[in-house]
Amino acid sequence: MTLTLPPKVTPRAFERLAEIGAGAQGKALRVAVEGGGCSGFQYDIALDEAKPDDLILEGAGERVLVDPVSLPFLAGATITFSEELIGARFVIDNPNATSSCGCGTSFSI
Repeated sequence: MTLTLPPKVTPRAFERLAEIGAGAQGKALRVAVEGGGCSGFQYDIALDEAKPDDLILEGAGERVLVDPVSLPFLAGATITFSEELIGARFVIDNPNATSSCGCGTSFSI
């Protein structure tokens, strides 16, 4: 896999980070890909501090972090925040995923 486009973060995702005060706490949203889940890979989304080798995406005074191992899996992906009847969550629209499970956190390439 080669990285062609970095992931994008929507204004709504940055707004939500500002609403929860992530930056004020010295934290950023980390989006990572790990092995596991029902489809082979799964997203790990958490508030974290930046590491020296992270890709840092910035907007609205907030930051989203992607580690170099996860970066190829997230090439061209869009990270947003969604509010639905069943709940609110950060969502990743990943063009590299060939299939995903119903929970939206597990995918295969």
